[in-house]
Amino acid sequence: MAASQTRRAEIGRETGETEVFVVLDIDGQGRSDIQTGVGFFDHMLDQLSRHSLMDLKVTARGDLQVDDHHTVEDCGIAIGQAIAAALGDRRGIMRYASLDLAMDEALTRAAVDISGRPFLVWQVEFPSAKIGTFDTELVREFFQALAHNAGLTLHVTNFYGANSHHIAETCFKAVARVLRAACEPDARQPNTIPSTKGTLNG
Repeated sequence: MAASQTRRAEIGRETGETEVFVVLDIDGQGRSDIQTGVGFFDHMLDQLSRHSLMDLKVTARGDLQVDDHHTVEDCGIAIGQAIAAALGDRRGIMRYASLDLAMDEALTRAAVDISGRPFLVWQVEFPSAKIGTFDTELVREFFQALAHNAGLTLHVTNFYGANSHHIAETCFKAVARVLRAACEPDARQPNTIPSTKGTLNG
């Protein structure tokens, strides 16, 4: 990967339900500017940015009078598309990473392959249906949209936890950390696509 290569993307998405604008820089410092109108989700996207070291700006206007679903899902779509665009042909990346992440009583594992073949394995259960006003089922919806649109094979497993906020936060932080590691340049093969097929675009 050339030292001067910029891994940055801007994505706009507009539907009858939402308007989402994303600016993402993979080689950032973990700076975020998140405004989705969904407070807990903003907090989780801040964590995603901070622990992946990706600079992330997300502005979303959605039909929150219905519920949070469309906003959360469409943000996942747009962020995933931004990751895919910023990585380009995925040349010179580490590609794989996995991590166990603890937060108080909760422990979650995330594993990722930036494969170009979208797949989500989700083994996470929440003890409550809501975190404040946020539906916990939307955590999976976000990662499903992210994995599909970024071209990630993503496995997320929560081993245990009693607090839904902690479980959700370990999911976002663990995914952030494996994305950081898998997107890192591979110094031993900086100009090689890490696949015997010669492509990571599906």
